[in-house]
Amino acid sequence: MSRPDPAPAPPPARPPAPFAPTPFRAAWWLPGAHAQTVAGKYLRPKTGVRYRRERLETPDGDFLDLDWASIVGFPELPDDAPLVVVVHGLEGSAQSAYVLETCRMVRERGMRAVAMNFRSCSGEPNRTARFYHAGETGDLAFVLDRCAALFPRAPLAAVGFSLGANMLLKHLGEQGDGARVSAAVAVSVPFDLMAGAVKLDRSFMGRQYQGIFIRSLRRKLEEKRELVGDGCDQPRARKARTFLEFDDAATSRLHGFRDVEHYYSSQSSKSFVPGIRRPTLVLQSVDDPFVDEAALPREAIRANPNLTAAFTERGGHVGFIGGEPWAPVFWAEREAARFLASQLDPGAASGGR
Repeated sequence: MSRPDPAPAPPPARPPAPFAPTPFRAAWWLPGAHAQTVAGKYLRPKTGVRYRRERLETPDGDFLDLDWASIVGFPELPDDAPLVVVVHGLEGSAQSAYVLETCRMVRERGMRAVAMNFRSCSGEPNRTARFYHAGETGDLAFVLDRCAALFPRAPLAAVGFSLGANMLLKHLGEQGDGARVSAAVAVSVPFDLMAGAVKLDRSFMGRQYQGIFIRSLRRKLEEKRELVGDGCDQPRARKARTFLEFDDAATSRLHGFRDVEHYYSSQSSKSFVPGIRRPTLVLQSVDDPFVDEAALPREAIRANPNLTAAFTERGGHVGFIGGEPWAPVFWAEREAARFLASQLDPGAASGGR
């Protein structure tokens, strides 16, 4: 597919509609941050969502795969119904359980969903030496432009999780009044990348989490060993055991940063919070094992009238599970859909429910 045609100009900014987050009540049977974090991966259902894939050819000769969601039991919505772009986290994809749950929740609120897959995350290696990173807003902007061009009459929104949430907030701060989306939600944001990496490296469970991601990243690098060549320090990246080590040897070098310090300091979303000019909901647990509580930009969030924040005492990282064992409630996705519905007014579009 060729590069998308120019999209219409972004809609003018408007004040956020009043919204009060529903209090989060953590499930009694999932005590602690790690129980919430791990259970979040396995308890969310992975059924009921069907995807239609669209491949976008990028200007640099690579590709991005979009997965357009249909929800079993729900009719298709018209082209003017609000469209929500769902942005996954590190080594996730459109198949991640939290993405599927978000697609279901937004459809129940009368909105459509499309899941963006980062380069190398859609099931096959991408064509270029580079991959993706926590501040890769160029690809996100490219996808949003494509969606705006396809559906010029549809209100556009986005939901980001973890690394994807950092990416989304950075994009909103960069774009300011020119942002394509009319509203956004960010869940479990690593606002300060260095602080998060250091925190993970200081605990046993943090090192376990890192190991899972690093092994996946190393496998992808090995698949493109010849293509990458001397674009990064491959021998050191293959030995990496932490985010700091891998991002210094590989991620930073492949994406034009001097080193890991340059990468983390320039791409952390905390610096971009003041520039956000679209209604945005931030859902954040202070016990998140991936995020340093001391690095949360609470003052910057409070000072920006476009942001609504729900800081919870419990919830882990992309956990936020309430309810009973036989009927778990996935609070973050539910609140994300409820917030976007309040800002986009999908009831005005036919087919909503």
